[in-house]
Amino acid sequence: MQTFLLLLPDFSLILLGAALRRYGGFADGFWSGLEKLVYFVLFPALLFSALARATLDLGETAPLVAAGILTMLAGFLLVLAARPWMGLTPMGFASRLQCGYRFNTYIGFAVAGKVHGLLGLATMGTLCGAMVPFANIAAVAMLARHGQGRLWRELSRNPLVLATFAGLIFNLSGLSLPAPAGDFLKRLADASIALGLLAVGAALRIGSAGGHPLGSAWIVVVKLLLLPLVAWLLARQFGIGGVSRDVLVIFAALPSASSAYILAMRMGGDGQGVAWLISATTLLALVTLTAWVWLLGGA
Repeated sequence: MQTFLLLLPDFSLILLGAALRRYGGFADGFWSGLEKLVYFVLFPALLFSALARATLDLGETAPLVAAGILTMLAGFLLVLAARPWMGLTPMGFASRLQCGYRFNTYIGFAVAGKVHGLLGLATMGTLCGAMVPFANIAAVAMLARHGQGRLWRELSRNPLVLATFAGLIFNLSGLSLPAPAGDFLKRLADASIALGLLAVGAALRIGSAGGHPLGSAWIVVVKLLLLPLVAWLLARQFGIGGVSRDVLVIFAALPSASSAYILAMRMGGDGQGVAWLISATTLLALVTLTAWVWLLGGA
């Protein structure tokens, strides 16, 4: 019950975002602008601020990143194995495949920060920043054979990747943020979590999943139940413990990324099916992610 109450405020913001999108009278352009503000300004500020100020154990970073890559690979392969009976076109399957391994960074930061404070934020920032390029490469490669040129251009401009590298470089340089700059970034970072979760809720879409129902159900099971188990086993195998282990499992248990819908629509994929999977994993994560955090606390 304590774990549920710990995460309830964050998931309440998601539900509030969904209610405001439907009944609040805000135009679609408002939510589009909010998502851009969070993605391009507020979240990079949170990433840089957390990484620049944290005390990082570089000895744990390499195993953590390796375990993160293997966890995403497991999601990719588990969904790929179910392709023959999903009843989808090649593009439809490629669109949904990304929902088996891509992750919602907004929720990841909210939960990691709630459970482990600044160190949790910094660790999640390092892991997500390292995983973003791999997730994007896999998604674009499956959606378009000749997408590599555009992919690398997008990665070089990705605000989360840039903020991660900038924060790590600043941290390793031994410099410290001047007080006014630190306060400025902190105010932006404080706004990022609440507004990011509202944006996640506003993006929820409930409708028909399309394709074979068991195929969609399998992707949900892979993302919310099997991947956290894989991450837990990898943490034991690699000797990852403490905050890093918890962040790795939380990362693996995150619902699918909202950006998967944007990519599918941009590249002519199955936007409706992807939107359903994002919505289903986000709503069900209230239960599953709470359970995983509770298990971590008792381990």
